[in-house]
Amino acid sequence: MFRVWLNFFDKLEDKIRGSLSRYPIAYAVIGGIGIVLFWRGVWLTADLFQFMTGPVSLLLGTVMLLSMGLFVSFFIGDHILITGLKHEKKLIEKIEKAEATEIKTETDILNDINKKLGRMEKKLKKLPKR
Repeated sequence: MFRVWLNFFDKLEDKIRGSLSRYPIAYAVIGGIGIVLFWRGVWLTADLFQFMTGPVSLLLGTVMLLSMGLFVSFFIGDHILITGLKHEKKLIEKIEKAEATEIKTETDILNDINKKLGRMEKKLKKLPKR
């Protein structure tokens, strides 16, 4: 019985996601409303329990997030953690030191790759054909 429901909602999700992906702004608005309603439901459900005071909610939520490994990544983000572990400089420090070679956007990197591929293609065309 559970598999039937799971299969139904899986197919429904695929259809809805496929339709909404053509309209990103509407997708974002509907998704945002869904998220707010979900958390409102969590909040109101927690209010039904007498013991769920502010400090208890804080402690319980912290323990849950820490035990699942979500606490740090949610509040400071993965990018900050990774750059800290790699001992990379902050973007503002790179700009202040005018180290333009360290500041490369994805577009710059893709342009460099495109140029290299163009040169390789020219060299391959010059090779004798067998």
